[in-house]
Amino acid sequence: MNFSEIGRVIEALGKDRGIEREVVIKAIEQAFLVTARKKYGIQGEYETRYNSEEDEIEIYQYKNVVEDVRDGIVEINLVDARQLDEDVEVGDQLGIRIENPNFTRVDVQTARQIIFQKVRDAEREILFSEYKDKVGELITGIARRYERGNIIVDLGKADAVLPRREVIPGEAFKTGDRIQAYLSEVLMTNRGPEIRLSRTSPMFLVKLFEIEVPEIQDTTIVIKSAAREPGQRAKIAVISVDKDIDPVGACVGMKGSRVQNVVNELQGEKIDIVKWSDDLDTFARAALAPAEIGNIMIDQDEKQLDVVVEEDQLSLAIGRRGQNVRLAAMLSGFKVNIISKSKLQEKISKSVESLLQIDGVTDARAQVLVQTGVTAIGDLTVMEAATMAEMLEMPESEAQIIIENAVKAIESESVNLQPEEEEELVSASATPQYVGILSDEGSTDENDPDKFSDAERRLREELAAFKLK
Repeated sequence: MNFSEIGRVIEALGKDRGIEREVVIKAIEQAFLVTARKKYGIQGEYETRYNSEEDEIEIYQYKNVVEDVRDGIVEINLVDARQLDEDVEVGDQLGIRIENPNFTRVDVQTARQIIFQKVRDAEREILFSEYKDKVGELITGIARRYERGNIIVDLGKADAVLPRREVIPGEAFKTGDRIQAYLSEVLMTNRGPEIRLSRTSPMFLVKLFEIEVPEIQDTTIVIKSAAREPGQRAKIAVISVDKDIDPVGACVGMKGSRVQNVVNELQGEKIDIVKWSDDLDTFARAALAPAEIGNIMIDQDEKQLDVVVEEDQLSLAIGRRGQNVRLAAMLSGFKVNIISKSKLQEKISKSVESLLQIDGVTDARAQVLVQTGVTAIGDLTVMEAATMAEMLEMPESEAQIIIENAVKAIESESVNLQPEEEEELVSASATPQYVGILSDEGSTDENDPDKFSDAERRLREELAAFKLK
């Protein structure tokens, strides 16, 4: 059967929609295969082939060669079979070409619908592959419409979704506005690929700096970490592989031109650029700037930083509504506790007084114990005698007596234990939302009820207690 349009359809689809010739041919073959089964019986076995030389679809029906035919759809007797192929034997399967299929208008319409569906599926796969490779890049499109609060962005070949939660607070786009965003994810759905964009991701900030700072593009300067509270404030940590290049100055640019371009794209979001250091103490001080930090106690096992500041630096270290400490936590990947020096000293004094209730614990010994983290009588009961003896430079037998005295004191309730709900010495704390810029971007959902919930609750309580604004 000769369809003069087939070759032209194949070429047109390949040229206009970018679909490979083989994909279109396969779609046409499958369409006519379905149509043949529907017309001649689904019990039969059929095959369709596109003959490029003749520009036609060839349909073959396969039948089993038998002596006596019981089902004419799937069987052919030996005599008839040998008229088509002299060498055929009983038990063979013979492919018989259907010369005049006599497809009706309905049959052709069915085939056409199948072809269009296969072509659409192929287009979706092409789009998915193309944009999947662009995940992690900046992309620009035009705002077309709003759907359930989300912005549909025209990228040219496909539409993308900029969810409402991924729009910087306070910014509004009108139809026809140009939108630049970070391509965060591409998912294949029943309706085709869903391309998701973000303007609140820390990676959007990183990619903007890559565009503005040539030294980042050529890897002379590396962004090691980034943290954002979209529309308000952000911090990035940078390092230079060339000692002669100042990474902070390069990112700021002449008269602040480079960083200002990024700020403008982020709707005025304030950006702190800090120098990365492998020394955690040094880096934590930079991350908590502009506050002046006293001491930093690092707990690598718990991934926690206890930061000691003077009273006049407390509100500066915490930042407005705890913003500075939260960004520092996200930037460093460590939980950060801001500690008032006066409250720390008060806590130490109370701990020393509590330990002095135990026979054998002198003021000097109590001071040593507190400095090593033993702040309550209960801590004494779980210590090893050898550990205490080494810590206090005393015989192990004497250390064992102190431990036993602590156990007896608790059992007899003859001492005042440190209250469990004693006022916290921590003025503000924040748990990192992610580690550096290598985190899961999907965790930036502002609607996540667990995001900073404990930290924010604690901040409200502690800020109220210290009457900080």
